[in-house]
Amino acid sequence: MSVFANMSGKQKTLMQTLAVVVFMAGLGWASVPLYDLFCRVTGYGGTTNTASSAGDVILDQTMRVRFDSSVERDFPWDFKPVERTMEIRIGDTGLAFYEAHNPTDQPIAGTASYNVTPYEAGRFFTKIDCFCFELQVLQPGETVLMPVTYFVDPEIVDDRDAKAVHTITLSYTFHATDMPEDYTPPAEVVTN
Repeated sequence: MSVFANMSGKQKTLMQTLAVVVFMAGLGWASVPLYDLFCRVTGYGGTTNTASSAGDVILDQTMRVRFDSSVERDFPWDFKPVERTMEIRIGDTGLAFYEAHNPTDQPIAGTASYNVTPYEAGRFFTKIDCFCFELQVLQPGETVLMPVTYFVDPEIVDDRDAKAVHTITLSYTFHATDMPEDYTPPAEVVTN
């Protein structure tokens, strides 16, 4: 016997409409993690891989890596790469630094997102350690260096779409983040 058997036409329509709304809300809620999983698996949208260490294969071929930075509108930090470009052997471990400075008179929290271009190179750009998606709190006047350890997977030279890539750009954007309620500033902050 159907759930709708003892309901009037209006009640059935209402229940069906509610079921569609609940289903659509569920899809909306699941879309972000599913899209993130899709991007990580395929490298779509410049999503990178992660690893605990670099591989054993280092090629004689090199890759030029450009570093780019930005902050969202009205976010007061100064944020820039220490070096704009690096030339690295494919498969070798690279270490780059970004510098962030809080020029204001109050602590400010931020979180960085990233992407890699061209998109077809995203799945071959592998980060070992990174400050992205981690809460960063800078005290008034504080300047910090944030490292990114990475390598370019040697499989890039055999990939049909990515083998012609000679320059990869790693871009970070800092976004304002609410200060955690349980945040306590350090006892003493050294500023520059």
